[in-house]
Amino acid sequence: MRDARGNPSGLLLAKPNAGILYATLARGPKLSFDAQVNSTRHFMRELNRLGVTGAIDAGGGFQNYPEDYAVIQKLADEKQLTIRLAYNLFTQKPQAERDDFLSWTKTSKYKQGDDYFRHNGGGEMLVFSAADFEDFRQPRPDMPASMESELEGVVRILAENRWPWRLHATYEETIARALDVFERVHRDVPIDRLHWFIDHAETISARSIDRIAALGGGIAIQHRMAYQGEYFVERYGARAAATTPPIADMLARGVRTSAGTDATRVASYNPWVSLAWLVTGKTVGGLSLYPSRNRLDRETALRMWTENVAWFSNEEGNKGRIEVGQLADVIVPDRDYFHCAEHEIADATSDLTIVGGRIVYAANAFRTLDDGGPPAAVPDWSPVRTFGGYGAWARTRAAVARSSVPVAPVHQHAGHCAGHALWGAAGCSCWAF
Repeated sequence: MRDARGNPSGLLLAKPNAGILYATLARGPKLSFDAQVNSTRHFMRELNRLGVTGAIDAGGGFQNYPEDYAVIQKLADEKQLTIRLAYNLFTQKPQAERDDFLSWTKTSKYKQGDDYFRHNGGGEMLVFSAADFEDFRQPRPDMPASMESELEGVVRILAENRWPWRLHATYEETIARALDVFERVHRDVPIDRLHWFIDHAETISARSIDRIAALGGGIAIQHRMAYQGEYFVERYGARAAATTPPIADMLARGVRTSAGTDATRVASYNPWVSLAWLVTGKTVGGLSLYPSRNRLDRETALRMWTENVAWFSNEEGNKGRIEVGQLADVIVPDRDYFHCAEHEIADATSDLTIVGGRIVYAANAFRTLDDGGPPAAVPDWSPVRTFGGYGAWARTRAAVARSSVPVAPVHQHAGHCAGHALWGAAGCSCWAF
């Protein structure tokens, strides 16, 4: 976008799809390796501040494996990770997706790594011909006729190697076609014991939900509608938006369902904003999207973010609950999530975050226990040095809200993601480092 004088305003509208955004970000100046290490530590610190203890990484555009995972690997090797990370391998080459997965299944092993950094299968991009990008300001894209044959080639490789996968699919039209492929593969190579799942599924039908359940799969939903709900209503109407996605129906039909964010390119990485969306049914702009039948009570929403997510990284019994035998990941929130006013949920943070029994963030009553976090952000022009980051904006937003002055909803972008963890959580996220 440009102003009246023709100067770039800094706002990019990725029309017709998010590929333009990813390509633009990829052309920015690249930080040195040491600066990337520093930046990643600061991002983990920020997630810890919000009570996040773990995430599932769905890769992202222009994130090549293993080259672009060297920073995380270094932090893992040096025991400096403060977020547990299960990563999926995301193909980067249109028309060469099958070659990517053939190579990766030979050189990588599913679940390789440890409790802090481990391989979690393929996706969420399996083939470019199946990627129905989610810009609701644009018409729904039709996938090409080649989708089924290309997707089947990759899914057979994954199934034969016993790798689970996640597939980005926004619309029912894409999901139904993908399930045709999955069912065909399942007849030859059973997939009902693999932890595969569909990401997003905003307009999924009841029939497709049942088909996923029958194949032993899951659905990971994210709060993209919290940011795009107004656009969806403008294009499809309030009635269609009322069950986009049909969260309550997914749970009622017994399909494995978890929550996340799809941060950081598509939505905020803040898990509390997602929890507020699940409970209130409102966008960050205040539009009521969902009737009570498609909203969740607070306990169910929290379980979507903690206990339910463990299945999606094949870590059931290891994380997601506070009990003997599970990983020592726990937080103390700065307010009573179960009893605070609904409008306060999105502003919650953590007063104490513990990962693996180690205090990784402490504030307020626990501030003397904090280790101070990573060294100062580099380089010197890092925006966080000037603007203070999400936390500073959130504090300003809360102060303005208390003064009853209207404030426009804002969110941030940085990489690519699906959910995080709190209260002994597993977490589900998509990052691009």
